Amino acid sequence: MIREHVVERPEGLLHAHLAGDTGPPVVLLSGAGLDNAMLSWSRLIPDLARDHRVIALDWPKQGRSRPWDGRATHQILLRSISDVLDDLGVEKAAVVGLSQGGAMTLAYAIEHPERVERLVALAPGGTLSFPPFVHQLLWLMAKVRLLHDTLPNLVFRNRSMTAAFVRRALFGDASQVDDLDAIVDAVLAEARSGNAGSSDWQNDSIGFRRMRIDLRPRLHEIRCPALFVQGDRDAGVPVARTAEAARLVPGARLEVLPGRGHWSNRESPDEVNALIRKFLTGDH
Repeated sequence: MIREHVVERPEGLLHAHLAGDTGPPVVLLSGAGLDNAMLSWSRLIPDLARDHRVIALDWPKQGRSRPWDGRATHQILLRSISDVLDDLGVEKAAVVGLSQGGAMTLAYAIEHPERVERLVALAPGGTLSFPPFVHQLLWLMAKVRLLHDTLPNLVFRNRSMTAAFVRRALFGDASQVDDLDAIVDAVLAEARSGNAGSSDWQNDSIGFRRMRIDLRPRLHEIRCPALFVQGDRDAGVPVARTAEAARLVPGARLEVLPGRGHWSNRESPDEVNALIRKFLTGDH
């Protein structure tokens, strides 16, 4: 059974979904934009809850962590992880994150190594760079609200547009996803709540000439066991970038999933759940 937990912050209410009463704690961190804790982790939570204490965080401005006053910056997201752990009395946990959540998993292990037992980063952000023209286009989109917020929130109120995005951007082969309609409905609900645009973290990560958030120079500082998981048909995070990141973390392991896209944990939940479970129990 999933329980709800709320941490009161000056900016708003920080929400987490809890499951499992015993066993090692594990924190689950979702992606940006059209995502939330239950969208990313609804198939993993009950699996891990059999023998773990599961904490699935809704980022500020996402899922049930809204309304939120102010920007959800890199530092605010880092603080949100600590706030939830502190409120629950958890000193140290395994951390599993996807995309933006993968970036924050790596960043948290760098900034708070004493609190991370081991980590799993699925298609992590925070490790990317782009050719100059592409970078400038992304910077412009991040600066112009019409492009990064207004238009996406208009487009993704339409179910057919949302379904097309889910199929093409998130999965390698959507025909293999057994709960595709339910996923589209959940993504559409998140979009209609006003969360279809890119996140504050995504927008802030792009500087005029280079990425403001690039974790690669500090990945060598991570000392806990680390697993990277990457679909080789990911439209957002190239497999070469994740492979590079994995090489920079001492002793890290990389699992490349053939034919899978960005949301491998929803495209192939049984396979990805088994990888995560095996790694969290120390068998890697």
